[in-house]
Amino acid sequence: MLLILQRIAALTAMAIGATLAVPCAAQADPAPLAGFDFSASQGIPDLAAAKANGAVFAFVKDTAGVGYANPDYLAQFRAVKAAGLIRGSYHYARPDKSSGADQAVYLHTHDGKWFSDGMTLPPALDLEDTPNAPPCYNLTPQAMVAWIADFSGTLARRTGHTPIIYTSARWWKACTGNSTAFAADHVLWLARYNTDMGEVPGGWRAGFWQSGVTGPLPGNQDSYFGDLAQLRKLTTGG
Repeated sequence: MLLILQRIAALTAMAIGATLAVPCAAQADPAPLAGFDFSASQGIPDLAAAKANGAVFAFVKDTAGVGYANPDYLAQFRAVKAAGLIRGSYHYARPDKSSGADQAVYLHTHDGKWFSDGMTLPPALDLEDTPNAPPCYNLTPQAMVAWIADFSGTLARRTGHTPIIYTSARWWKACTGNSTAFAADHVLWLARYNTDMGEVPGGWRAGFWQSGVTGPLPGNQDSYFGDLAQLRKLTTGG
């Protein structure tokens, strides 16, 4: 009987040890990194205060279509880096105005470049509806996918990097037919003003999330789903 009890105790100890080992092996995802995006209307916000309040990165609006360039872009873009924040620029797409290639060139020639400084993300392409413009800019899903590919390919040839794509699940499904053509090599910046991301379109796993227009940081409120090393890897095109 003693031998049997000893064996039962040994087996019980092994089972408890195995159970306790499981949580140690499963690592939770890191907490999202905080950031924000802003445009000419915000001027140069208090970036030092934003950093002290937890901001790690910021996007600045540069261009729209082929007829608008943010007059304060360079001052804002340089100020973000000077504050020690990782920076990115974005282009507001107008597929009804000109080709994707033309708009990529317009962004690049109006300072929407990529810098090998370990602080600059690839430029982002902002895809959304425009007031008083027709839904999906009167393009079929196939034509919209081709327009985005034209922009992306042109920018990649000029910078060596594909753009980050900013959009909402609703817009992407309606205007591209929920295309998965960009999921493998373009980072998604998902727009959804809510406490959760909801549906993620296009076969993506969201990299960035714009969750609100107001909050503790200047401008729109953003998150990055990764750690600082992963965010810095994006600055090298990884």
